[in-house]
Amino acid sequence: MIVQIYTAQSADEAVALAERGVDHVGLTPTTVGLPGQISEAVAAEAVAALRGRARSVALSVETELAEIARMAAAVRPDILHLCGEIGAVTPDDVRELRGMLPAGMEIMQAIAVGAEDDIAMAREYAQVADYLILDSYTTDVQGVGAAGVTHDWSRSAEIVASVDIPVILAGGLSAANVAESIAAVRPWGVDSLTLTNRPLGDGRFEKDLDAVAAFVAGATAVPAV
Repeated sequence: MIVQIYTAQSADEAVALAERGVDHVGLTPTTVGLPGQISEAVAAEAVAALRGRARSVALSVETELAEIARMAAAVRPDILHLCGEIGAVTPDDVRELRGMLPAGMEIMQAIAVGAEDDIAMAREYAQVADYLILDSYTTDVQGVGAAGVTHDWSRSAEIVASVDIPVILAGGLSAANVAESIAAVRPWGVDSLTLTNRPLGDGRFEKDLDAVAAFVAGATAVPAV
C-alpha cells in the first residue's frame, strides 16, 4: 500500500516524512492561499532532498497549461498533481500538457468524488493520466481536495474497479479510519493531509510526525488483495 502525505513545508520536513515510511511526499508550490503553500524554490529544495528516499508530488490548481508546465519545470517533482476546479483542465488538456512537461514526469489527476458524473470523468481521465486521486470537494478551498472530510467510499470503490491505472484514496483519512477505508475501496494508495497536521494557530500547521507514523502503520498493516 502506497502512502502519500501532504503537505511538507521544507526540505527537512519532507525528509522527516520519508524517514517515517511515506512513499509519496506532497508539496504545494503556489501563492493562491492553499493550506501549507510554499515557494517554488523551497519545493525544488524538497524535491532534491527526497531523491532516493521517496517520490515527490507537487500540486497545481492552475488552469493555464503554460503556467502549470512552468511550475513543473521549476520544481521538477516526480509527479505533477492536477487538482484545479472540476473540469477546468479537461482530459484533452492533460494529453496536451504531457507533451509540455519534463521527460519522465508523471501526472496524477484529482477526481471530486460525489460530483456529477464522477465515475465517467474518472474513466476519461484514466486514459490520459498515470494516477487518479479520489478526493473530497468543498468550496472552502480552491480546487479539489484539502477538505478534511470523507466522502462516499462506495463511489470510490466503483471508480477503482472501473479503471486500469493506480488510484490513491484521499479525503478525511487518519490512522483511525485508514484501514477501514482500504478495506472498503481497495485503492493502490492512501493520502492524508488535514488529519496528520499539528495546528500552530492562525491557520498554520506542521506535520505531526507521530500521527504520520501511525497512519503509515495503519495503512501498511492491511493485507494486500
